[in-house]
Amino acid sequence: MLIAVSSRIRQLSAFRGFAFIILAAAMHASHLNIVSAQTSPANAQAVPVAPAQTSPASPNDIAGTWQGTLHAGQDLRTVVKITKDDKGGYKGVFYSIDQGGQPLNLDSVTLTGQNIKISLKLVGGTFQGNLSADGKTIDGSWSQGPNPLPLVLTRATPETEWAIPTPPPPVPPMAENADPSFEVATIKPSVPNRPGKGFGFRADRFRTINTNLNDLIAFAYGLHAKQIVGAPDWFGVDLYDIEAKPDTEGRPSQKQMALMVQKLLADRFKLTFHHDKKELAVYVITVASGEPKMRKSGAGPTDPPAFFFRQLGDLVVRNQTMTDFATWMQSGVMDRPVVDQTGLTGRYDFELKWTPDESQFGQFRGTGVTVQPPTDEANAAPGLYTAIQEQLGLKMGPAKVPDDVIVIDHAEKPTPN
Repeated sequence: MLIAVSSRIRQLSAFRGFAFIILAAAMHASHLNIVSAQTSPANAQAVPVAPAQTSPASPNDIAGTWQGTLHAGQDLRTVVKITKDDKGGYKGVFYSIDQGGQPLNLDSVTLTGQNIKISLKLVGGTFQGNLSADGKTIDGSWSQGPNPLPLVLTRATPETEWAIPTPPPPVPPMAENADPSFEVATIKPSVPNRPGKGFGFRADRFRTINTNLNDLIAFAYGLHAKQIVGAPDWFGVDLYDIEAKPDTEGRPSQKQMALMVQKLLADRFKLTFHHDKKELAVYVITVASGEPKMRKSGAGPTDPPAFFFRQLGDLVVRNQTMTDFATWMQSGVMDRPVVDQTGLTGRYDFELKWTPDESQFGQFRGTGVTVQPPTDEANAAPGLYTAIQEQLGLKMGPAKVPDDVIVIDHAEKPTPN
C-alpha cells in the first residue's frame, strides 16, 4: 500500500497479512497515491457511516457528501462524508475511490467562519479550504508534506454522488499447521531507476519491488544484511521484482511467509549456507526508567500487524511485539542488527517521530531515496535515540554481542522465467 508518494514525500506502509515495508520515492506526481485499495494498518480501517444529508440546513452547515478530484498526474477521485457528532460538531469518513475506496475515519473536521480544516493523521494528511457563500463548494488544498495540491470539493446530491467500491473481504488466516510453498513464482530484474522498494502479501499474491538477495535472505531468516557472511557483491546490487502464488489458501502468518521465501531461495537461487556465531556491533532496545509509554494493542488474535511511515521519521506501529519492532527497524531503518532486550511480551500500538540521520534507511540506497539532512528548525523532531526514550519510554543504544550469522556456501542468479 502506498499511502502518499511524490517527488517530495517518501513513505513506508503495511500490507494486509503481515507488516510490509515499502519505501517509494516517485519521481513524478503521477505516482501520488492517497489510500491503498486493499490494505490498511491493523485497527485503522474505518467503519462506513450512513450517507450524509445532501442539502444543508443552512449554507454554513457542512454536513453532507463532498467530492472532488485531486489532479496529480493521474486523477484521484476523493469523497468526504461529513455528519454531525453528539456535541454538535462534525465528524467524517474519507475515501479515495480510485484506490479501492477504503473508508478511513477522519481525526477532526472543524468549521471556523467559512474556513474548513480536515485532518487524517493516519496518512499525515490535511485539507484546508473556504466554503462558498452558497454552501455548495469548498475551494482548498490537500497536503501530505510541504507542497499542497489544489482540491475543490463539491457538495454531492443523490444523483451526482460517486459510487464507492465495496472493499474486498479480508482473506482468512492460513491454517496454523500449514506448510506452504509457492506454487508458481515469477522473478524478473527490476526496471532500472524505478523508485521504490518493498515486499508484502496482497490478497493471494506475494510481491516484491526492487529487492536484492540480501533483502530476501534477511526477511526469510530474520536477519540484518550484516549477518550475512561471505556473500558475493551481486547479493546487494542486483535488484529483482517477484510475484508468487502460494499453494495453500489463506493469509499466511509472518512465519509461514518466511518459510515460503526460504524455499524460494533454495529452489530458484540455489542458496546453501551454514550457521555460525560472531561478535557483532548491534543496537539493543531496553526499557528506560519508569513504565513504557506505549499503548497495549486492542487488536484481535488474527489481526495483522502494521509498520509504516507517513513520512521518513514519522512511524506508525500497530499490533506489534517489541521483537517485531526490532526486526522491522533493522530491516527498514538501521545500519546494523537490532536486538530486543526489553523483556516485554505484549503487543503495542504507538507512533514515533524523529529526524533521521545519514546512518538510517541505507537499505534503500540505489532506489531513488535520499535522507534529508537534519535541520536547525526549532520545531524539528529530535534524533531517533532521544525520540525513543521521550515518546516510548524505551532506550536504544549500541552494543557488541555474540549473534547468529549465516555463511554463504553457494548461490546462483535466478534463471529467466
